[in-house]
Amino acid sequence: MGGQTKNGNLEQMLITKIKALSPQQVAEVVDFVEFLKLRDEEHSITQAGSTLSEESLHKVWDNADDADYDRL
Repeated sequence: MGGQTKNGNLEQMLITKIKALSPQQVAEVVDFVEFLKLRDEEHSITQAGSTLSEESLHKVWDNADDADYDRL
């Protein structure tokens, strides 16, 4: 329950700070929040793609012909 109270207090503090900003600054905050969301989504997509391709690339990465390079 402590986490919910802490988050509630944090949200209220953030709302109070946002209300004190100019409209232009609020627009910048909105842009920044959208940037953070997009960055996280892109990271998730990249991670998913890497995970999906790992099995198919395993044959390329793990073969006897390239074993000498693995030891470098």
